[in-house]
Formats: sequence, structure tokens, C-alpha cells
Amino acid sequence: MNISIDYHAHNNKLSDYNPQFKILLGILTLIICLISQKPFIPFLIALIMSSIIIFKAHIPWRFYLKFIGVPLGFGALTLLFMAFFFGTQPLFATGIGGLTIYQDGLNLGFLVFSRMVGSFACLGFLTLTTPLNDIFSQLHKLKIPDIFIELALLMYRSIFIFIDESDRMYHAQQTRLGYNGLKNSYHSLGLLASNLFIKSWFKGEKVHLAMESRCYQGELRSLNKYSSLTLKHILMLIFFELSLILGLYLTSGLKLI
Repeated sequence: MNISIDYHAHNNKLSDYNPQFKILLGILTLIICLISQKPFIPFLIALIMSSIIIFKAHIPWRFYLKFIGVPLGFGALTLLFMAFFFGTQPLFATGIGGLTIYQDGLNLGFLVFSRMVGSFACLGFLTLTTPLNDIFSQLHKLKIPDIFIELALLMYRSIFIFIDESDRMYHAQQTRLGYNGLKNSYHSLGLLASNLFIKSWFKGEKVHLAMESRCYQGELRSLNKYSSLTLKHILMLIFFELSLILGLYLTSGLKLI
């Protein structure tokens, strides 16, 4: 999944857009989603962001459903839990074990669920359309200390070393029928776990030596190719965020249930 996310971040129709615009759009919309007191605007944000991801950035919808499936599942469980166990205003008695759906608990559950879905859609937009190198370059412009940026970038690359090594070891075990049966599966999994850190460590050392042989002196430079931030982008961003804020005001008096 991590490799797929990085692949789509570099190979989508919005990857060349200015990262400042995408970061501001994602973060400002996320803040509006979190401060909303009604679920209507967060649901609208989730719909808009998901539409941009699928139809504008051309991220495959099947991949996006897998990407957002886990938080949707947790959100649905949270909604059910709060509807049954939070609140003081009974709405509907199920007749099963004395379980009762509470109106105020259901409203609060929908609000939490909508915030989770909307917030994750905003983060998904930022993650799936913006390469991490572009995000790091913007952090550099914000005068974040270089040591933190370099450490974050090295950690990010180390994750892929870890994933690649575990994938190679797993497939090597599979070709030798290492997962044929429950006993063999546990044995192979134990061997994989015990050797994975050591092999990843040695692979990381080789990567570091390769970087030093190319005159690495503690600073990683990358070529960033993206369009400049235009007045059109700024006006679009302001109009969109103000529209959402207006929506918060107009829906503040509405009740879902």
C-alpha cells in the first residue's frame, strides 16, 4: 500500500500542480471540517475531495476505496457505538437485549463519522496528489531546520527499504513452500521477523555508502518540477474556503435527526 501511495503521488494528473496550493487547500479544508458542528459540510468536503481525487487526479477508484476503507470502517463502528451507548433521548428501542438508539447519541455519532470521513479525504487528497519531496521542499521554505527534514526524508526512504526486503524474503519463503500448513507458516513468519531487521540494517548501510560515494555531505537535494502559484489559484482557494465557511453558518441551525 505504501509503495502504491508513493507511485500514485508521483503519477497523477495533479502531481505537477503547485504544492503550496495543494497543501493550503488540504490543510485549510481539514481545519474547516474539524471545527464544523454539523455533519453536512464534512460530508460535502468528503464528496468534493473524493471527486477531485478520482476524476481530476485520475486515481483509480478501486485503489481509493481500499485507501479509505479502513477509516470508513472505524467511523461506522464509532457511529454505531455512540448511537447505542451515548445519549439521554431515546429514539428507537430495538428489542434486542434492551439496546436503544439515542437521538442525541446518533447525531453526535454522525458528526464524528462525518469529521473522520471528511478529514481523511483531505489527507488523502494531499497524500495521493503531492509527492513527499514537494512537501519537504515547502517545509524548507517555512524555515524548518534542515536536520529534521533530512531525518524525515531518510526515515521515509528507510521504510521502503524495509518493505522491499520483507517482500523479497516473503516471496522467497513462498517459493519454498514455507507457508504450506499452519506449523510451517508460524515457523517461516518467525524466521522472517528475526532476520528482517538485520537484513534491512545491512541494506540501509549499503544505501548510505552509495550516497557517500556520490558526495553526500548531510544534505539531500532534489529537483522539483511544478507550476508556480498563480493569482487564479489564490482566488480559487479563497472562494472555495469562504464558500465552506458560509456553508458552516447556513447549516448551523439544521438538525440531521
